[in-house]
Amino acid sequence: MAFAWIGSSIPRNGDWTEPERGVEIMIETNGVHTAIVMPLVNSQKDWRADFPAADLPAPDRPYTHVSVSWGEREVFLNTPTWADLSLPTAINAATGGDGLLHVAHYVRPASSDTARVLRLRPAEYARLVRIIETQVVPPDRRTVHGGYEDWDVFYDAPGTYHLGNTCNQWTSDTLAGAGVRTGWWTPFAGGVMKWVPRTDRRFSR
Repeated sequence: MAFAWIGSSIPRNGDWTEPERGVEIMIETNGVHTAIVMPLVNSQKDWRADFPAADLPAPDRPYTHVSVSWGEREVFLNTPTWADLSLPTAINAATGGDGLLHVAHYVRPASSDTARVLRLRPAEYARLVRIIETQVVPPDRRTVHGGYEDWDVFYDAPGTYHLGNTCNQWTSDTLAGAGVRTGWWTPFAGGVMKWVPRTDRRFSR
């Protein structure tokens, strides 16, 4: 825990400042896991081809945003609640498990303390998009796995999950690759969220 606190407190892109205008995303957390929420469609990227609503049990809602995160396959698929996490699954994830993308679709999501708005410059958002695109297996080569609700789904994804490459590390690595200030080693959600300031700013709909 001490090493995680120290590692998450060392900044990457330490001179980065949030612009007054730009593309609004959100960093969300459930207290354990973090995800990046982006516009489903804007002038720079249309995610509908990568993450089609047709893959969802409820495809016909007027979705406006998409939440993307990466994690360990068995944990994602077999632990709908943390009470379902078994010791063998946890050990397997910590020592090396296959990656999986979790994609949730939202309709006009609201900002909150656990879903914080972060504004990026267009060039930064473009880099963020390119990084996430490297994790997207083409639809004709991937398996679609059912999600927890009727608005989320899982997809096969590259990468190996382990203690040095957790779901929260994926979030901070993705942000850092876009040029955003974040911590060096962020195995826990708090290590990611402490770099995203709490504000009263409403999320543009």
